[in-house]
Amino acid sequence: MKKTKLKKQILNYTVVFEPAEEGGYIAHVPLLPGCHTQGKTLDEAYKMVQDAISLYVVTLRDESKEVPLESQSSFTAKVPVYT
Repeated sequence: MKKTKLKKQILNYTVVFEPAEEGGYIAHVPLLPGCHTQGKTLDEAYKMVQDAISLYVVTLRDESKEVPLESQSSFTAKVPVYT
């Protein structure tokens, strides 16, 4: 029996981390609707969102749906507005 080698792919997504009112951090992925999680620390939230993204992508692939990819030319910035 011939073994099939699985090709791994590294995907990068923009993640927004926000302090939670009750403590800890909330993380959400704007490109993946409904993909969000939280952690008691920023490090925990980071690890949790990696898992959430991975499961989200696996689910899309299992359902034969397209996996959204970030544009390589996009970036985020905080823009001050004086009023």
